[in-house]
Amino acid sequence: MKQYVLLFLKGLAMGAANVIPGVSGGTIALITGIYEELINSVKSIDIQAFKMLLGFRFRAFWAYVNGNFLLAVFAGIGLSILTLAKLFKFMLEHETYALWLMAFFFGLILVSVFSVARTVHKWTASAIIALVLGFIAALLIALVNPASENDGLLYLFICGVIAMCSMILPGLSGSFVLIILGNYKLVMLDAVSDFRLNILIPVGIGAVVGLLAFSRLLAWVFKHYRDVTIALMTGFILGSLSIIWPWKQEEYLLDPSGELILKKGQPVISGYDWFLPDLSDAHTLAAIAIMLLGAASLWGIERFAHKLST
Repeated sequence: MKQYVLLFLKGLAMGAANVIPGVSGGTIALITGIYEELINSVKSIDIQAFKMLLGFRFRAFWAYVNGNFLLAVFAGIGLSILTLAKLFKFMLEHETYALWLMAFFFGLILVSVFSVARTVHKWTASAIIALVLGFIAALLIALVNPASENDGLLYLFICGVIAMCSMILPGLSGSFVLIILGNYKLVMLDAVSDFRLNILIPVGIGAVVGLLAFSRLLAWVFKHYRDVTIALMTGFILGSLSIIWPWKQEEYLLDPSGELILKKGQPVISGYDWFLPDLSDAHTLAAIAIMLLGAASLWGIERFAHKLST
């Protein structure tokens, strides 16, 4: 029973991470030691599994797909997203709270780089190249100009596919990808907090399709190129710190006269301006303290996980 409580708690942490732009639920899964089992369990939902289900062989189906594991993890993820969406929406809409929230996760993810990197068995030339490529790719993603909001059914489905693939890839945030696609506020804040099914259903269908398809690729890559894959993901996580950096300002599209360009009454984000904090400001000092708390929390998570698993 303890192991499923632990899995549920890890799912809660993954769900919380997925709501925050720049933080990947896949990163949390990797640093808490459930990533490979999660990918392989999802991969097992295949034609054979559906044959068992259609043949009313429910017990065999449940064992085949590692049902207890998936139920515990995804129950935690779902509950976390549904309960924290409104809280995070409130925090992200207030500058000081948003700063503190991002500072906490920056500290946590910064330390997780070392936690993930130490799981590489041997740092070969290929692993080092993968690390650099992952770092560069994450930086390039951070520089992509966000698209405008789009509530078309096909586009929402595509957002679900891409976001879910990103969410399970350590270092690449599904929420940040939704920002790039222009639909973060629509999906993660408005639709989740207000339970708008016309948005959630097409995104959810896309997410399921993306999860089932991408998990197979990840499972194959992990099996054949484990060290290189983890090195690549370490690079992703390291590069994603630029996305999570708390001290950045949104920049908006302007017309030739210098006026804001509006889309459905809202300004259109064109990118971000990163800057160094003012160390004489009390909010900055509080953010740094919270950043250290985030770093320390990873140590606490690992200790707690070890205690429950023994």
